[in-house]
Order: sequence, then C-alpha cells, then structure tokens
Amino acid sequence: MSLGLACAVAAAAGSAAAAPRASAVDPVVVGDAMPEPLTSLPGDVARGRSIVGDRRVGLCLLCHAGPFPEPASQGTLAPDLAGAGDRWSTGQLRLRVADARRLNPATPMPSYLGSGERRVGRAWRGRPVLTAQQVEDVVAYLGTLRR
Repeated sequence: MSLGLACAVAAAAGSAAAAPRASAVDPVVVGDAMPEPLTSLPGDVARGRSIVGDRRVGLCLLCHAGPFPEPASQGTLAPDLAGAGDRWSTGQLRLRVADARRLNPATPMPSYLGSGERRVGRAWRGRPVLTAQQVEDVVAYLGTLRR
C-alpha cells in the first residue's frame, strides 16, 4: 500500500462515532515547535494513550509503531514512536501532531488540527481530525515515551 493511500485509509477509517471536532486554531510556530499549549487545560496522558491506540480516533498506529501492546499490526510507514519524548520537546511534538506539513510539506501525515486537509476521509474534510484538547492529550502521552 502506498504511503498516501495508507494515510487516506487511516483518515477514512474514522466514523460518525468519532469525537466531535472543535474549530481549528491558528497557533504560533517558533522554529520547529509550537511552544504554547493549544488549550488552557493540560494534556491528559491517559486520554492521549487512548487516542494514539484507537484506530477510529487518532489513527496513529496505521502508520506508526511504538511500545504498544495493541493492535498487533502497527504501521511501518512512519517513524517509530518509541522514545518520542527523548527525541522531541513538548513544543516539537505539538507541531508534529497539529500540523507536520509546516515542517515537511511533502509529508503524508495529515494535519490533525488543520481544517484544509485534502488527503483525508470525507468525514474530516473541512474540519480538524482532532480537537485542540485531543492534540494536547496526545502530546502529553508522546512526551512520556522515553527509552
């Protein structure tokens, strides 16, 4: 399966049962990071873990692998998430999850907070894949992944 097709499949895998989406925000980018939180509430590690592992919400494991016991078939198209908290700061993780295209316009990773995404399933066109709080939750969880 091609990388573009895999990400399109990942985005299409969601359903109407997915969490409601908030409107996109326009966060400040400094260098290769979004240093400021997107919400007033801190990210929740347990919720972030749930989002990363749920193939109907975060869709992360369709392309990424990591230190996760489920599901058995994790992706191999994108960087392994093991040690993500060692490799990137909180702000760097936030930018990568919210809008990886600001770092690499050719990345197949969808902009999870952006609303202009074209390479996603119909359910997400014109709206964010994750809410700002969900992005913060995922960032909080990824920050705990250390070697």
